[in-house]
Amino acid sequence: MTAKPTTTPTAWPALPVADWADTLTTLHMWTQIVGKIRLAQTPVINQFWNVPLYVSARGLTTSAIPYEHRSFEIEFDFIDHQLHIRCSDGAARQLALQPRSVADFYHEVFRLMHELDLQVDIWPMPVELENPIRFTDDTEHASYDAEAVHRFWRALTLITPILTDFRSGFTGKCSPVHFFWGSFDLAVSRFSGRPAPVKPDADPITREAYSQEVISHGFWPGGNGQDAAFYAYCVPAPEGFAEAPVRPDAAYYSTELGEFLLPYEAVRTAPDPAAMLREFLHSTYDAGADLAGWDRAALERA
Repeated sequence: MTAKPTTTPTAWPALPVADWADTLTTLHMWTQIVGKIRLAQTPVINQFWNVPLYVSARGLTTSAIPYEHRSFEIEFDFIDHQLHIRCSDGAARQLALQPRSVADFYHEVFRLMHELDLQVDIWPMPVELENPIRFTDDTEHASYDAEAVHRFWRALTLITPILTDFRSGFTGKCSPVHFFWGSFDLAVSRFSGRPAPVKPDADPITREAYSQEVISHGFWPGGNGQDAAFYAYCVPAPEGFAEAPVRPDAAYYSTELGEFLLPYEAVRTAPDPAAMLREFLHSTYDAGADLAGWDRAALERA
């Protein structure tokens, strides 16, 4: 007798951060290396929309990157667990995604880039981390649990179309649904069209990212002992936002982070995960937009 599968292809996978914390950290560093290659080769677009990765049918991709008379793409394949570097002239290389240090991954990626005659320089320091280790020196992070990474990617494939559908109802300025390798989260952001006050001590990245009033939503897979969660925040946060009655009941406001959170596990185990996530997206946006006095009639699809 053949055992029945414990999950269906559409089941939302469990993602307890303790089960893959080391792999998550290693993968985060690998995506930063690849993301920095895209950063080095593309002109700056508002809010740094030129740097993220995108969820693909097999993993995460840079999309096409211009290089002299050619273009190239780097894709993490989380089905066959390969890193693919493909060029528009047909040349290609691949690297097995397996337990290997960040330093080894860095050197192997640039060795393959050299073989493809792609000469790109990046700043070899991780960003948005405490106590970063230079990529070339990081032999500490070297884990790769293929099953855990595949579950993470499966979650992204289920979340992305919901965020995309949510994005479609907004006719004002809105970001793509994209994966930021610095903070390691999937995000979509809506803008009011009005400038936001700039904090005098803000660094250049923060100054650009939050130069306009924004309401952002996204998914973070966890880290530093915190499990995966969906988030929603406003910049600047209007008075009363933290106390707004948002839905579902599992959502709460984190004073530490200054944003609403909805545990991924609550969504995953709900009778209708997509409906619960939509409820969170719409109720937090409604609260932020109304309290901040956004011109919703002009910004939303009728």
